[in-house]
Formats: sequence, C-alpha cells, structure tokens
Amino acid sequence: MSVIPPRQRPLQQFFRSGPMPCPYLPGQVERKLFTRLTGPFATEVNSTLSRAGFRRSHDIVYRPVCPSCSACVPVRIPVARFEPSRWMRRVVRANRTLTVFEVPPVATSEQFRLFTHYQKSRHGDSDMARMSMVDFAAMIDEGRADTCMFEARLDGDSLIGVILADRLADGYSAVYSFFDPTQDKRSLGSFLILKLVDFAQRHGLSFVYLGYWIAGSRKMAYKARFRPLEALGRDGWMPLVVPGEYLSELMVG
Repeated sequence: MSVIPPRQRPLQQFFRSGPMPCPYLPGQVERKLFTRLTGPFATEVNSTLSRAGFRRSHDIVYRPVCPSCSACVPVRIPVARFEPSRWMRRVVRANRTLTVFEVPPVATSEQFRLFTHYQKSRHGDSDMARMSMVDFAAMIDEGRADTCMFEARLDGDSLIGVILADRLADGYSAVYSFFDPTQDKRSLGSFLILKLVDFAQRHGLSFVYLGYWIAGSRKMAYKARFRPLEALGRDGWMPLVVPGEYLSELMVG
C-alpha cells in the first residue's frame, strides 16, 4: 500500500525593497523585507509573521530593515491585562449611541465614500487619497488571511467608522481603519481599537497587534496610550518603555 505524504507548506520567499524616503521620519531612508501572502497557508503564514513583527498591506507582508534606523517598533496590546484609562472610558461613553458589528470583508460604495472623505481630510497629499473604488476593493480583497471587517454606525444607520483586521492564531491584527473626520470629539480611531480589544476578549484571544510605534512620529504616538503595551525587541515581546519626552503627549485626560 502506498502512503500519501502529508501536505507540506512550501518555503516562503522573501525579498528586500530598494531604498525609499521614509514616510514617517524626515531625512531617513526606508527599506523593507517582504513576502507575498498567497495560497492555502496564507492565514498560518500571516499569524507566524505577525508574531515576528511583520505587517500586512494588500497581499504583501513586510517588516522594515532600514540601514541606519530602528525607530519602527512592532507593538501589541495584551488584552487580558489591558485597562482603559479615564480618557478611554470617556471615549466609550461618547460613542455609546454607536453600534459596532462584524460585516463581510467586501468593499461597498458606502464604505468607499467614507474612506474618500477620510483620506481627503486627513491625508490629502497621499497616494491613498487618489484611490478609486477598484483600488479600495483591492485593498480589502488582496491577501486575505481570515480577514474581517467591523462597521460602526450612528443610531444603527449612518456609517461612521470602519476597521479592517486579520484574525490570527493568538489575536487580531488591525490592518487599517477610517472614519468620519468631522467627528473629532468622538476619537473614532481610538474607539475602533477599543472595540477590537473588546472583540478579542470576547473570543478568548490574547493580543491586538497594532503594527509599528515610532517614538518620533506624531501619527504613531496614539498607539502608546493603549497600556500596557508590548514591544518586540531582541529579547522577544516585552513591555514597551516610552521615553520620558513622549509621555506628556500620551497623558490625555
């Protein structure tokens, strides 16, 4: 009797990008180590690489390997130990009229209108502000690895925020979020992360991966508000130590 060998995962091929200007720190040069996320093992590969500090965009999973800078620090929220600050509790109360629920990860025209409004208001000079509906759909469809999407609606009707995430073996990875930029008082970006933490707790998952924290980038400063926060370094995942000069930015409320 012949024995059929078990299916084996093919070797993952990695590539290194050429030098590009860093989008976060002026004067720095960015290079990335990346691989494509395809095939029947995409979810497993995504989970493994996320634990190793990689980040997904479309069907590319990447990690910075910049020659003269190590400012990008992979961070994640250990949801069992997470305790919202007073400011975060106020954010939750401010959004008590919102309903947040999971929807199929399929692009809709309603989502695209909100996405376009958000990009033109917050990132008007970026390539994403010029994305078409086809581009937006590709952002959601390409590289799926147990991908899910959550919508926040005002009074169960008007779409006010969206977060795209991947389910990993040990948590959620927040891929991208966008929201109504006219609703500043709601702090919708932070609210969507808080809801992702809530969903992780409900499903018995351990972490919410937030991508990279960069001490010198105001765009990334909000991530360190979610404490305790773990950072990936040479000794593995350890509590993030925020330099004193950045603490004042985080002490909101």
